[in-house]
Amino acid sequence: MTDREDEEAAPHDGVEAVLDRDGLDALVRALRRRGRTVIGPTVRDGAIVLDELDSAQALPYGWGVELEAGRYRVRPRADGAAFAHSAGPQSWKSFLHPERVRQWTADRHPEGGLTVREERPKSVSYAFLGVRPCDLRAIQILDRVMSGGRYRDPAYLSRRTGAFLIAVECTEPGATCFCVSMGTGPAADAGYDLALTEVVDAAGHRFWCRSGSAEGAAVLAELPHRGADEPTRAAAVHAVREAAERMGRSMPPVDLRTLMRDTLEAERWDDVTARCLSCGNCTMVCPTCFCTTTEDVTDLTGDHAERWRRWDSCYDLDFSLLHGGPVRATPHSRYRQWLTHKIGTWHDQFDSSGCVGCGRCIVWCPTGIDLTEEAHALHLEDRRKRTAP
Repeated sequence: MTDREDEEAAPHDGVEAVLDRDGLDALVRALRRRGRTVIGPTVRDGAIVLDELDSAQALPYGWGVELEAGRYRVRPRADGAAFAHSAGPQSWKSFLHPERVRQWTADRHPEGGLTVREERPKSVSYAFLGVRPCDLRAIQILDRVMSGGRYRDPAYLSRRTGAFLIAVECTEPGATCFCVSMGTGPAADAGYDLALTEVVDAAGHRFWCRSGSAEGAAVLAELPHRGADEPTRAAAVHAVREAAERMGRSMPPVDLRTLMRDTLEAERWDDVTARCLSCGNCTMVCPTCFCTTTEDVTDLTGDHAERWRRWDSCYDLDFSLLHGGPVRATPHSRYRQWLTHKIGTWHDQFDSSGCVGCGRCIVWCPTGIDLTEEAHALHLEDRRKRTAP
């Protein structure tokens, strides 16, 4: 394990405090002083996106979102909350496992010969501000996929090692959220350096803050803060508990792994196939989808070549291409592969589900396909068949 992993595995007595908006701005400044690139949510181009923050003033204070299947809109809020919004079009995967990574370059010399240079990943000291509990779990899943097996991805490790994670618990779930069904939120339980819960009430606008690591406690000690008071703690806990009761979506209360295994021939797959465009949007916005392919490019002279790794999707017809043609030639087979892997056979590979209940795939599907609706439909069809005389 790395030094950072050793620290995270060691017991840590969390420190509690209360920050105000000035304290949040001081947090960003403190992290930047430590040489970290601070990434967090901000409003741009009609969406709440993740970008580098120069100060906490760039956070989406006073902005929320309206979500539904195939629909996303930002909307103003009267309370000035910074984190009262649901998952946007990006996830932290965009920074830890970027869409395109150059692997090597090759140059042909005029006098003959060829020089090939491996592209060594540059280490980045990230601080992620505003990581939702579902996305915190997604990062842990990516850790297992990208660095937990026999073959560790150096490009991922160069970005992930030492990343400082500031979780923000959800107090206002979106209409497409279902983290409760997946056991991933709305409370943050582990894996963070600092955790914030935003409280806006008659007593003011503030953040209940807890440390989850020694470095988190050290950073918190540098910030202007006051001791955690019981009214703030109680208000924060109550807000998160209420959020758990107001989830917009849910999965059927069954073993999803077994459900996927037992419904491979269900008629419902034909229904969803009639709506699926095989565009791959769901895999692009998913915080845990990790598949890649490689592409080679050259300049016009043919003297310079590069190999790039880029995201790929199991919805791509060529994704499973063999010498005899694609393994999954129909949208029916490709959608079924994605869903049964995500919430079914992912367990066989990585000992967990690949879904964290963030709802991005529902929001950003052009035709509004809802995987929770599909899971419920498969469950009902399976139950009818089992109870039929």
